Amino acid sequence: MRGHCGSGILKRAGWGGLLFAAGLGTAQAGPTANFGEQGFVTFNYAGQFWAQYQDFTSATDNGSQTDFFLRRNRLTFKGQWSDYIGFYAQLEATSDGRDETMSTGRSIYYRDAYLTMDFSDPLRFIVGKFKNTFTRENLEACLEPLTLDRAETIAYTPFGRSRDVGVAMWGNLLDAQVQYRVMVADGREADEVVQDSPRVTGRIHWSLLDPEYQYGYRGTYLGTQRVLTIGASYDYQADVAYGDAPNLSDSKDYDAWTADIFFEYPFSWGTPTLSGAYMDYSVGDAINMNPDDELPITSELDAYYAKAGYLVPGKVGPGRLQLFYRYENSDYNVDTGFYDQTWNSAGFNYYIDGQRLKFTFEYAMVDFDQPMDGVPPLEDYDQATAGLQLIF
Repeated sequence: MRGHCGSGILKRAGWGGLLFAAGLGTAQAGPTANFGEQGFVTFNYAGQFWAQYQDFTSATDNGSQTDFFLRRNRLTFKGQWSDYIGFYAQLEATSDGRDETMSTGRSIYYRDAYLTMDFSDPLRFIVGKFKNTFTRENLEACLEPLTLDRAETIAYTPFGRSRDVGVAMWGNLLDAQVQYRVMVADGREADEVVQDSPRVTGRIHWSLLDPEYQYGYRGTYLGTQRVLTIGASYDYQADVAYGDAPNLSDSKDYDAWTADIFFEYPFSWGTPTLSGAYMDYSVGDAINMNPDDELPITSELDAYYAKAGYLVPGKVGPGRLQLFYRYENSDYNVDTGFYDQTWNSAGFNYYIDGQRLKFTFEYAMVDFDQPMDGVPPLEDYDQATAGLQLIF
């Protein structure tokens, strides 16, 4: 499989590989229009339709709620202007219909909009609004996950969340066994910052088996590759907050690091998938001082997750069956003790036509170390979700 990283990698990773930067993978193949000798644009639609039931289990609130919504609802335009210059734009109306009437809906916005410049395999650039390059799970295609979805909180950085606006330089070395990325972006921008300074993120990974040579990853390769990849990242921005906001004193920097590992290997008896990561976010403990009201509660978060999957060999009926399990542990390091939680979930994916058409079911149990009675988001709950995904 290392032969994939030969002369063909420039075109493959030049635009097709970069689709992962927006959470998409090679499962997409919509209509394409050609322009001139080199230019083209491809259109895609992707939708995830969810039905979700939550059952709160605290002593003071044993209520429940049911919701039907579009977890993701996307229209994508991607292509090449030339052999070296590509582009990607994605319109989104995320979680449309969730906790609201369909008459109000969600606003449509550009989730991604960027240009790609691929001069060689070791030297590539992305410019615009795109996925920040910190955690592996954020970089895993959201339409090709192992579990129902990525983590609700811990996979995202406190500032910028999943995307940021800036420029990234990245590339593959040593026949794509090693990949590096350096990103400079806006980070936190607000009246509350001490000084407007750039956010700098660096990431490196080492593939011991088949290379993961694209900008993004997948949560599962469905047994098509033999993968063992180890990665690490560092994220930094100076002067993002005050420890004493009312008096504009005690400047605090933001820094974070993460380490991750991913394994998937097809055997005759099936394909196991194992993945895990640890992440540490910090703003100098400002959250426990006297910070501005907009400082995210995740600014002092320590967390880790572990995921496991098993793809049954051959077909089960008309499709393929994959079982999965997920565990998360989150420590927010807030003096009150609230927010700290564990997440246990299990479920299955049923692939009718690969990632293009699949059904997913997941049952999750979320337990808080110190539940806050009367505040549903901070109370223990069980959650069952059924999802249908279509990509065109």
